[in-house]
Amino acid sequence: MAEHEDLKPAAELLADIDLDGVHSDVHSHASLSDSEDENEPEAVLKLTVQLHNKPIELPFYHADATLQDLSDTVAEDLHIPPSNQKFLITPQTGLLKPPFKHPTLPLHTLLDKKIVLMGATSTEVQDLESDLHARRTRLSRRAAALAAARSTHNKPARATRDWKRVQDDARYTFHTITPLPYLPNPSKSLRYLERLAQDAGIKASMRKHGFSVGLLTEMDPAEHTTHESRTLGLNRNRGEVIELRLRTDAYDGYRDYRVIRKTLCHELAHNVWGEHDRKFWDLCGEIEGEVERGDWRRGGKSVGGQEFYNGVGEGEGEGVDGGGWEGGEYVLGGAAGAGGMSGVGAPLSRREIMARAAEERMRKQDEAKRARDAAAAP
Repeated sequence: MAEHEDLKPAAELLADIDLDGVHSDVHSHASLSDSEDENEPEAVLKLTVQLHNKPIELPFYHADATLQDLSDTVAEDLHIPPSNQKFLITPQTGLLKPPFKHPTLPLHTLLDKKIVLMGATSTEVQDLESDLHARRTRLSRRAAALAAARSTHNKPARATRDWKRVQDDARYTFHTITPLPYLPNPSKSLRYLERLAQDAGIKASMRKHGFSVGLLTEMDPAEHTTHESRTLGLNRNRGEVIELRLRTDAYDGYRDYRVIRKTLCHELAHNVWGEHDRKFWDLCGEIEGEVERGDWRRGGKSVGGQEFYNGVGEGEGEGVDGGGWEGGEYVLGGAAGAGGMSGVGAPLSRREIMARAAEERMRKQDEAKRARDAAAAP
């Protein structure tokens, strides 16, 4: 099947054609086409889906059309392969993607629901991969040019260069960094992930503990959000893949950078310990301390000059995690219990989260003041 970048339905494409310039010698052909259109069967069922915030009407010519027929029509008409398709159906139904658990679900039962299609065409995915490859090539050339310049103009510095650290940085790192191409603005997510990977504290901690992660990527919030909890991070197979929730639930912004970085510390601890026992929490706290000490800037601006965070962010200080080598999950929601474990409860509102964060800061300030007063006492 040929791939096309234009996702307009056939009816919209025909509407865009200017017929004023057609010569009279092809008038008979136009009349024949009109006659053929009149003979086209009328759709029995029409279903509207939202793609990139635009409604698209899909026709079906049999009354018993199913969810699988919807997927086939999207693949044929919109050129989005099943592997890239995700349907967010509200209210209540949730997120569905091929292969479906119930492929024979009748489409007429979805007529009163909102259906949001999330997916990228094969062409869009290829274009993104090409852009990422070109960007890596440019960065590699820039790094090579910078290294050559330093070699020529600053030779005394070579004698003091820490080559072991250079080798460790290349070994203990995130070997592949990839955003989700079907979500809005993947290039910004890529810059966010690269900023995490280049964070001075993260790099120092990974060198110290010998952490190596195969793939660092972002998490689709729609796939990891329930009424009871929101998953903030996943570690699959002891660092083979780490997923981080970068975006807000509505995809309209990015979460607090320091919260995401703390989630990353949590997931890195799962490279060593699977269960949330005392050994895990000791290592997690050690990593968090190393990262904080390495953050000499105590702030952070994006490459474009925009703030990624403002000090207190959504979900700060309210994390729990499923643990385990296979998909350890860092979940927002639920009250913390002994040993850092918690049950799952309703997600806290932003107001409640900020209030708890403020209370925690005040508590730490009081403890620090009492410690200083005790040290100054005779």
